[in-house]
Amino acid sequence: MHREACMAEIRVTRMTRMNTKAEQSKGTSGADIGKLVLAVLVLAAGIVGYTYLGNIGAASPLRLITILVAVIIALAIAAFTAPGRRTRHFLAESQFEMRKVVWPTRDETIKTTGIIILVVVVLSLLLGLIDLILKSVVLDWLLKLGS
Repeated sequence: MHREACMAEIRVTRMTRMNTKAEQSKGTSGADIGKLVLAVLVLAAGIVGYTYLGNIGAASPLRLITILVAVIIALAIAAFTAPGRRTRHFLAESQFEMRKVVWPTRDETIKTTGIIILVVVVLSLLLGLIDLILKSVVLDWLLKLGS
């Protein structure tokens, strides 16, 4: 009886989660648009800085740091928007789901790879044989009949 109650509670929790997800607004507010524009401007400034430092002959590490800092700041700004929150939520759920994946063993991977290679070779030979037969039919028989 206790197990049935727990299962019913799990179903209700899942349904509630599904309903709250369905009710979430997908619109982007004006503040979010402003933040995204700012993120794009920061990224563009980083690209311009990278190019400018390359033109004046600055060291490569300084150029790399410039672009990396711009990308990190742009991502940080974008992360605090509604699309950024949805992306973070999606990545967190994806990471959670990846923990559930049962990966094949090394032996299974090697056997599967061998089977795939064998199938590719057999199909390649089969297609080559079909091509050879069609070529001989068209070039040798059909074209000679016309002349």
